[in-house]
Amino acid sequence: MNKIVFAFILIALQACAQKSYLAQLDPMGKFPSKLKEVSGMEITHDGEIWVIEDSGNKDHVYLVDQEGDIKKSLEIDHAKNEDWEDLAMDNNGNLYIGDFGNNGNDRKNLVIYKVPKDEMGKKEPNAEKIEFKYPEQKEFPPKKENLYFDTEGFFHLDDHLYIFTKNRTRPYSGKTWIYRVPDKEGDYKAEFLGDLFLCSNQDHCSVTGADISPDGKTIALLSYGYIFLLTDFDAPNFTNASIKIIDINTPTQTESICFVDNRTLFIADEQNNHGGRKLYRLDID
Repeated sequence: MNKIVFAFILIALQACAQKSYLAQLDPMGKFPSKLKEVSGMEITHDGEIWVIEDSGNKDHVYLVDQEGDIKKSLEIDHAKNEDWEDLAMDNNGNLYIGDFGNNGNDRKNLVIYKVPKDEMGKKEPNAEKIEFKYPEQKEFPPKKENLYFDTEGFFHLDDHLYIFTKNRTRPYSGKTWIYRVPDKEGDYKAEFLGDLFLCSNQDHCSVTGADISPDGKTIALLSYGYIFLLTDFDAPNFTNASIKIIDINTPTQTESICFVDNRTLFIADEQNNHGGRKLYRLDID
């Protein structure tokens, strides 16, 4: 059996092991026109919802309510929005901003900004830098079959930030590469933890957001129109996790996801020709 045939059989077996469901998002509200490109979202232990926008927008984090209305805007000091793509939060309330959007796979200045909890009460909170690189990337950009180094999703767990890359490979492999870096200020080589096959449809299977449930038992990976729920894993190894695919049946550009509790998700989409710019709720029971 040649390697190509074996690879297709392996992908088919993985796909058969996944369970797929249809679900309907429950719209909660709509963001104002100044928040057309919400790319990341996180909710605090007190129920505060923070969002960011991606490249070309301000160096701000926005506090919004459950109708999407802006309640507060904070300009992050020492943090430039080259391409902010996701938010994460640790158990101590420190906020992390993932400036790792890398559409062309050619960036050499990847960084996660850490905003300490005691800075969040200031109008211009100061941020610490967690700079990193992917050791597996040797070319900037790499060849089309190796375009694994764009990122739009991460979360915090046990003193580390876990990164799930956005697949832009051609031909499309359906995989996300998983990395982690420490949650402390510094300059790091990201630790490669393996890859995870999600599905083979390039329009729906690339990660645009990520979060982990408060009990640490479920990971939600968002893509355009799909949510992948990962369970039965033993961190930091997620490559053998059970995967349930939820088809949320939307043509909009779903970019942000976070757990409210262990069974409830908030999702946000950007504005495009199909609509969007909304905040949604999904109960995953």
